Amino acid sequence: MMKTYILLFRGINVGGRNILPMRDLGLLLQENGFDGVKTYIQSGNVVLKGKAKPGDSLSSVIESRFGFRPEIIALEAHEFEAAVKHNPYDLADGKAVHLYFSEREPQPDMDKLAALASERERFELKGKVFYLYAPDGIGRSKLVAGLEKCLGVSATGRNLNTLNKLRQMMEKA
Repeated sequence: MMKTYILLFRGINVGGRNILPMRDLGLLLQENGFDGVKTYIQSGNVVLKGKAKPGDSLSSVIESRFGFRPEIIALEAHEFEAAVKHNPYDLADGKAVHLYFSEREPQPDMDKLAALASERERFELKGKVFYLYAPDGIGRSKLVAGLEKCLGVSATGRNLNTLNKLRQMMEKA
């Protein structure tokens, strides 16, 4: 039976490095047995159907074709929905709310996270998802700059607007 998955790629198409055109990625995923492949913006967001959860073999296939091995967070539809549902912040402010997903359970330094947070930033960690409310944006955020070091794991973030778009795509899948 086919299940719906959401793939979140970390660190692709940023600053001219790790270039992975979404059209080419979509074709590659179809060639490797996935159906209903839909991509959203160049930062690496994919909704697809597959018989098994995409894993390390997908990173290897991409490496052989594009010359780099991307980190990919693969979420089953129910995992993705739960992460979005448990967001503790204002759902109306889609640019200010960010969810950072990690593959492994973080081992956070909560004191350091609190020290890096600006006066207006708020955050919570629930399982493998770090929730951040950053009303002043994340471009200059000291918390975002030090996030992975404080969490002890790599993570990839998406704002709530992007996550809502992925939910819409998932519902149509």
